[in-house]
Amino acid sequence: MEFIVEKIGMSRTVTVPSTPVTLVKVVDTKVCEVKDGVAVVAYSNGKKLNKAVEGQQKKYDLSKEFNRFATLKVANTEAGELDVSVLAEGIKVKTTFKTKGRGFSGAVKRHGFAGGRASHGHRMGRRTGSIGMCEWPGRVMPGQKMPGHYGNVNVTHKNDVVSFDPQTGILVLKGSVAGANGTLGKVRIA
Repeated sequence: MEFIVEKIGMSRTVTVPSTPVTLVKVVDTKVCEVKDGVAVVAYSNGKKLNKAVEGQQKKYDLSKEFNRFATLKVANTEAGELDVSVLAEGIKVKTTFKTKGRGFSGAVKRHGFAGGRASHGHRMGRRTGSIGMCEWPGRVMPGQKMPGHYGNVNVTHKNDVVSFDPQTGILVLKGSVAGANGTLGKVRIA
């Protein structure tokens, strides 16, 4: 079973010793149609509206707020509200979120290189330094750690469910998950 969730932020339990937890909210989702356990679901995100979205809303008889569509594995057997009863205490889930994008980053930030000495008489600073080989093979090998695009990739973590409140839809997960607060991701039962 999969669910679309929004990351609220991190907190901790009031036990001794305390446990770091992440709060995520299960997004209000409508199941439009189900085929072989895979469903087309609609959820609300932003103000995107065009002819294609309007056609889907008309086809599935949805209100204007449900303007995004996705395919998920669900517990439902027919269209309607998404069944969240399977999210119980003590189960393991896999969370997939997009990490924070850091743009074009240098080797020190991206890979944790040390950089050069900050003393007199050199220009090393935070540069990468020598990257090549000798005469053989005489080229830079593929996969060399160099400056480049850092972040903005999907990352999956395995977390334990500490608690779930069906009224508010807030799921409390042990540990951390990737991404900034307010971003949408997926939770699936491991």
